[in-house]
Amino acid sequence: MTRTTRRLAGALASAFLVLPLAACGTSEPSAAEADAEETATGGPITLTDAAGRTVELPAAAQDVVVLEWQMVEDVLSLGVEPVGVADVEGYNTWDSAEQLDPSTADVGLRGEPNMQAIFELDPDLIITEVYGPDDAILKRFEKYDVPVLATLGADTEDPVAQMEDTFTLIAQALGKEEQADQVLEEFDTAVQDASQQIADAGLEGTGFVFMDAYVQGSTLSVRPFGQGSLVGELGEEIGLTNVWKGEVDPAYGLGQTDIEGMTKVGDATFFYTGTTDPAGDVNAELAKNKVWKSIPAVAEGRAEAFPEGIWTFGGPASATQVLDAFVTLLTA
Repeated sequence: MTRTTRRLAGALASAFLVLPLAACGTSEPSAAEADAEETATGGPITLTDAAGRTVELPAAAQDVVVLEWQMVEDVLSLGVEPVGVADVEGYNTWDSAEQLDPSTADVGLRGEPNMQAIFELDPDLIITEVYGPDDAILKRFEKYDVPVLATLGADTEDPVAQMEDTFTLIAQALGKEEQADQVLEEFDTAVQDASQQIADAGLEGTGFVFMDAYVQGSTLSVRPFGQGSLVGELGEEIGLTNVWKGEVDPAYGLGQTDIEGMTKVGDATFFYTGTTDPAGDVNAELAKNKVWKSIPAVAEGRAEAFPEGIWTFGGPASATQVLDAFVTLLTA
């Protein structure tokens, strides 16, 4: 079900709930209407987060610390500058969709935040990413009296819907629902435009594999973005075909192989991460690898790096960059 379809279904459901009230001639606002008005005027907010926890805020959060880059991007897309972020430099290296002020307070690593640095900022909300209700990061925050919003960054069942749901949850915590609706409408339009451009170019059904790579010792390992990955799904949303069918992890849809494994995908076009990893230029290693250079897509000039700074695990802003990259590289 697309987001537009879900939105229509929700509107119809709301209409059916309103009809009996109108028939009874009541003029009293419903509880939902009262809650919405109270929230809009700065009242308390109650949310159920991705870990199934109830999160209560006295008002829309303003001083926010964010511990994962997708959620940093989302907060920025909603017009809010976080007071603290995990790995500020890393975010600005990997995610160019929304610029983060380099002077933003750095609160440590994404997986190992500095608790003292966080609480010195006196945030009214901490936004983190979890993988279930027993996630270790939530355990670390249990003894502190600050609301923590747990978000789910990825889900192979429907990665695009999960990306949108995470964005919407954050918007509710920040009191930015109207801005969120606008951003998501713009994303819907970007999908439609990209689909039309692919169709107009006669490229529907084009097989592709998106991948990134890294060096483990003397071995060059590859992560194909398979079924259920956000990038893979975005490609298929606009009419392309993700040909990587290997086993993937249940959250991000990432596979595991080596360069030899990439020789088995036939005539598919290759796309790969164009951002240079500060830990080492993996793309340079690929360029001098004999097996890599022998793969048809590489030898025939059908292996393209995405522009630098496209975060392949991001929110609507990064997702729009992914769509633009597919179209630009395929139609150039």
